[in-house]
Parts: sequence; structure tokens; C-alpha cells
Amino acid sequence: MNGQPDQLRSHQWYGTDGLRSFSHRARTRQLGYLPEEHLGKPVVAILNTWSDINPCHVHLRDRAQAVKRGVWQAGGFPLEFPVSTLSETFQKPTPMLYRNLLAMETEELLRSYPVDGAVLLGGCDKSTPALLMGAASVDLPTVFVPAGPMLPGHWRGETLGSGTDMWKYWDDKRAGLIGDCEMAELESGLARSPGHCMTMGTASTLTAAAETLGVTMPGASSIPAVDSGHDRMAAASGMRIVELVRQQRPLSRILSREAYEDAVAAVLALGGSTNAVIHLIAMAGRSGVELTLDDFDRIARTVPVLADLRPGGRFLMEDFHFAGGMPGFLSRLTDVLHLDRPTVSHNTLREQLDGARVHNDEVIRERERALSPEGGVAVLRGNLCPDGAVIKHIAAEPHLLKHTGPAVVFDDYRTMQRTIDDPELGITADHVLVLRGAGPKGGPGMPEYGMLPIPKQLLEQGVRDMVRISDARMSGTSYGTCVLHVAPESYVGGPLALVRTGDTITLDVQARTLHLHVSEDELARRREAWVPPPVRYERGYGALYTEQITQADTGCDFEFLARPGATPDPYAG
Repeated sequence: MNGQPDQLRSHQWYGTDGLRSFSHRARTRQLGYLPEEHLGKPVVAILNTWSDINPCHVHLRDRAQAVKRGVWQAGGFPLEFPVSTLSETFQKPTPMLYRNLLAMETEELLRSYPVDGAVLLGGCDKSTPALLMGAASVDLPTVFVPAGPMLPGHWRGETLGSGTDMWKYWDDKRAGLIGDCEMAELESGLARSPGHCMTMGTASTLTAAAETLGVTMPGASSIPAVDSGHDRMAAASGMRIVELVRQQRPLSRILSREAYEDAVAAVLALGGSTNAVIHLIAMAGRSGVELTLDDFDRIARTVPVLADLRPGGRFLMEDFHFAGGMPGFLSRLTDVLHLDRPTVSHNTLREQLDGARVHNDEVIRERERALSPEGGVAVLRGNLCPDGAVIKHIAAEPHLLKHTGPAVVFDDYRTMQRTIDDPELGITADHVLVLRGAGPKGGPGMPEYGMLPIPKQLLEQGVRDMVRISDARMSGTSYGTCVLHVAPESYVGGPLALVRTGDTITLDVQARTLHLHVSEDELARRREAWVPPPVRYERGYGALYTEQITQADTGCDFEFLARPGATPDPYAG
């Protein structure tokens, strides 16, 4: 805007001589604001996903105040907007069903109100991509404030990682190794502060991706939620957004193809969540960038895994933060990054990383001591997943990365829960567990069912991993040899719908293949006999979702939101 108030977007609402501007000013007086508090100043929308039932975001009411403080100090005018909260912990059948709803809300709210820039507060798994997808579609100057990881958990001298240790100790309980008393203690020790999961689960993966994209303040993604540094980061974000508005630096200047490729590289080098594959593809699509599974597979072969973080490693996010956070981490990947692209805080990523250091080589490894020579997620192809599937191979038992075994097929998650421990199924450690009906349409919403439970009798024998295949997702805090996001999903007649118990399946991660050993003639006969499942939703948002949702390999966005095309700003006069 070069310092000219009449170049502000909000000027259309406030600055003209017409009746509508008079009305807008009068209603702002009704809110209790003086003219000198807002007229001619950048109006900043603070989109807050705070909620009483979202433990990951329960502190964001306070952080919004810090953002406001920063906006005021920089000469802007902050307005807080409550938006949908997506709680991975409580929302059923899955918050993934509602990611696009929050993206729609974000987009339409920013477009329809008199705002010049936005600060987005989120962090629990789906909230980060949802907020950024909506903001990218509007393309105002934007800063993202990550919710931050919770403090490490503790129990009987052990340091616990939320999610990861939940799965571990639940298996121990099913195996009879611990009882109700231990589980009651674990309930109080697993998650002991506000903030999202402190493992490199989906929340930390996506906020790290946001920082790599360049839409946060440097180091923001790993600051513990309750650390005073988190308050300071929020205030700094408020100050920065005002400057971005004055510089007329929209989000599209930041979210380039180079930025998305760097985010993919960071996610893979972190050993991050498989969910990032879906979300980054969807986010890139909103930015007009075509990002595909092939890009993930190509980049995976160029970056090593350097972060020794749970669930695949030893440490937690607070360790990562004090080891150097994302600035230190990215300083060890500069040979694969696009260093001359801008971020919200610097003219180039190169400037942003200048002086960044790693302070603990165990948490953030040196290249010659990488945990894996290739990125932590592999993309699979084959007759069982013609449009692709993914596996987090660094979180799997090595001996299962090339495995052939007979399938045991479950048609839905409830049936699997009810029957998985039935000895009459005769499940052995060599079997391949297959779950269908859990994809984008079939789930619905592609729930995190992909870490299928090991049968109790095998847990009692010490088995802790098996090959598992589904069209579902799994929690980023999960682990195991889990093939996920099989596309097309079974609900729409993908090959997964044709598998029968006893069919032989081969997984070969090194070859990047997933193969069903059934002849094409037999598959054709099964396809001819296949009957589509009944429609789940006859009305409401669920019906819109089912009609518009795309498959996992293209990001699970809504078709009408993902398609190219212009959307005009409203007339405010």
C-alpha cells in the first residue's frame, strides 16, 4: 500500500462517502471503537480455532490477545473471528470429514469482511491445512501461528509421547502385560499440558511444513505451547502481519512451487506423518501448484531422515526445539532447498536461515549419521493401488518391508474390531490384514483406522507388527508396517474392493510395489459381480461431502473448491 490508506482493501468498507461506508463506521462505533483506532489502518483478521473441547488449542484464547498486542503496536487494527475447531481427540467420525468445511469458512470469512490481512491460529492435525487452504484461495497477506506441542508426558520414570505411547501401552494391556491400575496412571501422565502431540505426528509435521513454506515466524512450529516464547512469537506475528499488508505481500508470493517442494523435502527428512502427503497436495492445489505422489517419491530419494523423533525415533518436540528447531534442521538441508524464495519474515529463505545452528547432533543428525538414506515415506504402485498408496517405512519392522502373505479381509472397521481376536480366523504373523470401506467416501472422511490392531493371541506371543493394508489414514503418532491411502478406494470400486481372504499379496518397499496375486481374468469377474455400497448420506453436509470429495492421491479436496477459476471480491459500496 506504500503507506496510502486508500489502497487498503478495508477502505472499500470504511473510506468512501456513501451510505454503506457511513453505516459501517456507525456500526464500528457501536462496537466501542474510536475513529482514530481503526480508520486508515490495516485491519487484521485473527482467525481463532480455540475451543473448550480442543485440548490442542485450549490456550489459543490467550495467544489471540498476544497477536492483538502485536497488531496494535505495529499500527494495525485487530479483529478476532472464531472459526470451527477440528479436534483430533473428540470429533467423529473424523475431523478429516470437516477439513474442507473449515477451509470454506476461512475463505468466505476473509473474503466477505473488511480485512486487509490475516493471522491464522491452529495446529491440531487438520486445522493447519484447512486454514492455509482457505487463506490461499483468498490470497491476502497472511501469517500462521502454530499452536505448539504439549509438554512431554511422564509415567513411572518414563518419558511418554502422546499417541505413540498410547498405542504401545494399549497393546501391552491387551497382551496382559499391564492392568487397569497402570492404565489409570497413564491417563493422567500421557498428555499433561495444552498443545498438540509432542511427537512428530501429523500436527508437528504440518506445522513444520508451514514453517518451511515460509508462512510462520522463524522457529515458530516447535515452541512448546506453554513456553513464554510462544506468547512472544504470537505478538511478533501480529507485528509482522501489519508490515506485510503495508508491503502488499499476498500469500501467493510465499506459496510458490519451490516452497511446496521444500515443504515436501522437510516432511520426508523429518520422518513425518503420512497425512502430510494428502494435505500438502490439497494445499498446493489451492495455490495453483500441481503437486503429485510422484513428486513425493522423487524428492524422497534425494533427502535423508535427520530427525530422531518419535514415533520412528527417540526424542520429542521439546528436544527438537532446543536442538535448533526448524531453522537448525533446515540448515542441514540447504543443498536441496530453494533458498532464494521469500518468506513472511525475510526477503529470502537464505536470509532466514543465516546463523541457524544445531545444538544437539543426536536429535538432529548430521548427514553422515542419517537415520535413513532416503525420506521417511515411500509411494507404492501396483495392481492393488493403481493410483498409489503410501507407507511410512522408517516406522516399520525391517523384515516386513518385503513380505508375501495371505490376506485376511475385513469389510469395515466395526466388523474388524468385533472379530480381530477370534482364534477361528487363524491369523498368523505372516498374514496380511486388509481393511476396506475406510477411504474418503467409505469411511466416511478417511478415518485413522490404518494401524489395524494386532490380534490378541499374537500380542501374547510377542508379535508387535504385521503388514496391514487399507484405504484409510493412520495417526501420525502411529507406527508399524501399514500401507495407507490405497487409491482408488474400495467404496468407488477400486481393486481393494475385489480382494478376498486367502488371496496372496506382496509388499516390496524397495521396489515401491504392492501386488495382488490374482489373475486379470479373475479380477474382471469379481469386478463384474461387485455391487456398490449404499449411499451413506441422503442430505446435509455429508451429502455435499460425498458428492464433491476427491480421492487421496489428489488431496481429498472438494472438486468445486479445487478447480481453477476466479472468485471476485464482494462489492462493499
